[in-house]
Amino acid sequence: MATTEPHDGRHEALLSRWNALLVSARDGGARPDPTPYGEELLSRWAEPHRHYHGTSHLLTVLNRVDELASHVEDPEGPPEPGAQDLDLDAVHLAAWFHDAVYRPDRSENEERSARLAERALPEVGVSEPRTAETARLVRLTVTHDPASGDLNGAVLCDADLAVLAGSPEEYAHYAAEVRQEYAFVPDAAFREGRASVLGQLLGLPRLFRTAYGRAQWEHIARRNLTTELELLTP
Repeated sequence: MATTEPHDGRHEALLSRWNALLVSARDGGARPDPTPYGEELLSRWAEPHRHYHGTSHLLTVLNRVDELASHVEDPEGPPEPGAQDLDLDAVHLAAWFHDAVYRPDRSENEERSARLAERALPEVGVSEPRTAETARLVRLTVTHDPASGDLNGAVLCDADLAVLAGSPEEYAHYAAEVRQEYAFVPDAAFREGRASVLGQLLGLPRLFRTAYGRAQWEHIARRNLTTELELLTP
């Protein structure tokens, strides 16, 4: 049984958002009360071993999805060729499930999170196509590499990576929380593994796939990643 955090304002705010999302996202037919499902998800997000991947991260990703969606729906320029229409409900559902299963010592978290979505969403009245899209998006967070024209994937991945573009203080706090989650890893091994991850990110042609993400976050994120990498490598 997952351990829950005290019912503070964040918990209640998130539960309210979950219930509103389910009203919008599900189809006709049986409509069970979504609250128990939201409570179960929030209990997962509040597990004590989570320092970064907790309810604060969930709330931030949901807010970033909304920020990105507002610019997709009111773009400053023409849409990119082949871009799909945004299914904002599916992206929000994927945000809720993308780290629903999280163990820092395991490698199959995203797959297990996607399978949880595939089990839970039909029970609460979400259609098969939207459930499948939600699970696909969750699996996409393994690589954060959506295909060209995958607007749902671009919005979710950019929202998840937006933490990389925080202020120096915010980024340092994020990096410290990640280290806490990997406290079981010795310092030398952690530095080597973390440096490899940062190098892979910096080697990407672009971190962000939406026009808004590239304009607002790309330069800052690369500066933060480069600074952390320099601190990790003597």
